[in-house]
Amino acid sequence: MNPYKSALNENLKPFQPGEVSPVTLGPIRLETPVVLAPMAGVTDWPFRSLCSGWGAALYVNQMITARALVEENSSTWKLAEFGANEAIRSIQLYGTDPKYVSLAVQMLKDRLGVDHIDMNFGCPAPKVTRNGGGAAIPFKRRLLGAIVEAAVKAADQTPVTIKFRKGIDEQNSTFLDSGRIAQDLGCVAVTLHARTATDLYSGHADWDAIAELVQSIDIPVFGNGDIWEPWDALRMMRHTGAAGVEIGRGCLGRPWLFADLVSVLSGREPQLTQPTLGLVAEVMLDHLNRLLEFYDEDESTVVRRFRKHAGWYVAGWPVGKELRRHIHAVSSFGELESITNEFDHDAILPPEGVRVKRSHTGGPRKVALPENWLADPQEAVMLTPDAEANVSGG
Repeated sequence: MNPYKSALNENLKPFQPGEVSPVTLGPIRLETPVVLAPMAGVTDWPFRSLCSGWGAALYVNQMITARALVEENSSTWKLAEFGANEAIRSIQLYGTDPKYVSLAVQMLKDRLGVDHIDMNFGCPAPKVTRNGGGAAIPFKRRLLGAIVEAAVKAADQTPVTIKFRKGIDEQNSTFLDSGRIAQDLGCVAVTLHARTATDLYSGHADWDAIAELVQSIDIPVFGNGDIWEPWDALRMMRHTGAAGVEIGRGCLGRPWLFADLVSVLSGREPQLTQPTLGLVAEVMLDHLNRLLEFYDEDESTVVRRFRKHAGWYVAGWPVGKELRRHIHAVSSFGELESITNEFDHDAILPPEGVRVKRSHTGGPRKVALPENWLADPQEAVMLTPDAEANVSGG
């Protein structure tokens, strides 16, 4: 068996030419419907530019919060930066107050010329959900609708999409209502992370839920969850009928995954069926160099920011405990270069490393919610600013 193809996908063949259709999001046409999921602290311009070099269609900037943007928080505006030549200026916005969401959308259009806005309704972080925010919002249908309506109206001709989970837990499912609300209020597409907030990132994504959502609404549905190798995307789309896929943890430490996704969804075999550790070394150095060029900070600060990426790059690879320890403590570009020079550049990813989890792995866990939050899904509520903490993880 191909070392980079797990037993789950051993018998899958690439899509036939024409089997995958382009997806239109307002004026944006995605020839290959593969989207980089917005991830806080990850999908900044250096990472997006690195991924875009491998192909795919849409790369979404990391999540920012509406209230912080409107209040002219300088760190938030830095997070919202785009590259000078970025083809599609796409960003994820999180907000809990329709007034602030409307103002933030207008500012993103006027100052940054954004081409696409995605709204986050999937964050399961306790400090957010216990105040009614994040993944707790879709349970309150009227609140969800008010926020989405404010975004769509302010966006005008700029396409708006939303991302959400299945629900609070299996007993409090909201994804079908969320999809219908999005469609009725003018969103051009939705993304379903096929886990509940209780699941966090545990277990297996429920692709049957994606299929159910596809059948219940007419706008495009992007599936998110458990796409670790290119054939997973093919398998998900065939299983669910989804219009496309959104890639989150699967591309961490594996940005070349996008090239392989484009291949299998275009009817070709993947380009990198056996990526080498030499490729990993090359991409790691390229990534760090892009970070150093982008951030106006001292080298040690930027390199510390890169350490999480460094750990993801070597996850599942045979680099040895000592080199791995040095990678997690790297403090300069020169040091990283010296470490990668010690790699066995001809080594390929072991079969057991193909689906090694990167980043979030927690769950299941009971969701922290405001008192009596689940009593009435149609209750009209207004949230406090505490529900808008600047976190992500949808």
